[in-house]
Amino acid sequence: MRAKATFRLPPDLMRRLADYAARKRISQAVVIEAALESYLSPDGPDRLEAALARRLDRLSRASERLERHVTIGNEALALFVRFWLTSTAPLPDAMQAAAQAKGRERYEGFVEALGRRLATGKVLADDIPRESDAGLPSATEDDQLPRAGARAP
Repeated sequence: MRAKATFRLPPDLMRRLADYAARKRISQAVVIEAALESYLSPDGPDRLEAALARRLDRLSRASERLERHVTIGNEALALFVRFWLTSTAPLPDAMQAAAQAKGRERYEGFVEALGRRLATGKVLADDIPRESDAGLPSATEDDQLPRAGARAP
């Protein structure tokens, strides 16, 4: 046997209740009954805590992935800059203008290639194997890029 209850809801909440019931094709009474059961359930706080824990875990994993990608990007940039600075000789003043023009042309090609790579969805972090330990290995002499003109092994 069911007991009758009469109560008032704010117009916005009533509209949301009606929309939800219509979308789910159930009566508003069923929605209210389920909401009250959930709210008054003794394990309600435990379910809420579990849901929050799952969300926090998901955020933690996303944060760890982001940290890994930033670390990889920083290390790749540092390695490139170190290689470039140690292997590039300064140019005479007479060659500066030609070098700058060539540099702009190369940069445009780089940006186009980067755009194509990003469009495929492939990122540098996918090329780097995950370490079983936390963090990435530190750079060693073996991590150095080959000198210009040197053959790759």
